[in-house]
Amino acid sequence: MDFQKIFSDRKVVFACATLCCFLWGSAYPAIKIGYELLSIERSDIASQLVFAGWRFVFAGLVLLVFAHFTGLKVFGFTRRQAGEIAILGLWQTGLQYVFFYVGVANATGVKASIMNATGVFFSVLLAHFIYQNDKLSPLKALGCVLGFIGVMVVNFKPGALDLEFSLMGEGFVVIAAFVLSAAVIFGKRLSQNMNAIVMTGWQLGIGGVALTVVGYISGGHMGPVGPEAVALLAYMVLLSSVAFALWGILMKFNPVGLVATFQFLIPVAGVLLSGLFLGETILEAKNLMALVLVCVGIWLVTRTVRAK
Repeated sequence: MDFQKIFSDRKVVFACATLCCFLWGSAYPAIKIGYELLSIERSDIASQLVFAGWRFVFAGLVLLVFAHFTGLKVFGFTRRQAGEIAILGLWQTGLQYVFFYVGVANATGVKASIMNATGVFFSVLLAHFIYQNDKLSPLKALGCVLGFIGVMVVNFKPGALDLEFSLMGEGFVVIAAFVLSAAVIFGKRLSQNMNAIVMTGWQLGIGGVALTVVGYISGGHMGPVGPEAVALLAYMVLLSSVAFALWGILMKFNPVGLVATFQFLIPVAGVLLSGLFLGETILEAKNLMALVLVCVGIWLVTRTVRAK
């Protein structure tokens, strides 16, 4: 089976990338519900890291078990590759989420969503300077701008945006977005010489262990784990393993700029799914406008790549 042909087909890319973004979007209401079920306070960063750590540890294990039973070599890499995977896990899952959780705790949700969307620009710009076949074009730039405007529209609330900026808040969210973008570029290079599912499984597991250890050392904990909390954690493990594995495969076989642009769908999906599961208002004109802007932006970027 020619996986490169399958996962470089534009329809498959669109379907898989959209699925990943909606899965990640569902993580927003899932995390909020998880905090309530596990008695984790909004300001308790250490316990949030413990929660995130266990989620990624189990997600990595799921992928590695799946890889083993489908005949893939879970330990089929060199010592150098093992070191690179460890770096990727500590970088992409560990370091990125430390910056992200601290930043979100010290910034408003509106600002955090908008600042996190800068990761798409970082990915596109880094790809422009690293890959010859992934240059920034006027249409691609326009697509990114429209997508970013869509993210701002869906998060807009009167008085929510101001000129205040703090390093520990908005600054850390932007740093997290840059760390993730750079890590994805690094992961794309590693995946050329190893299976993307195995690589993703190991990096999620290693990063998850790092987050869990840091969380516990910092005094983190989780409340009583009842049946509802177990079911929720199982869903988050599933969404993480599926989304990260699919995303890794898409990044392996496609230009970074093409795939990264779909990330503008994540905050839009988060708003829609939060309304569905948390009872928040979603039937607003701004949500439809945001979705249209994001979709047009994605269409412009994919049209640019298809033309090439």
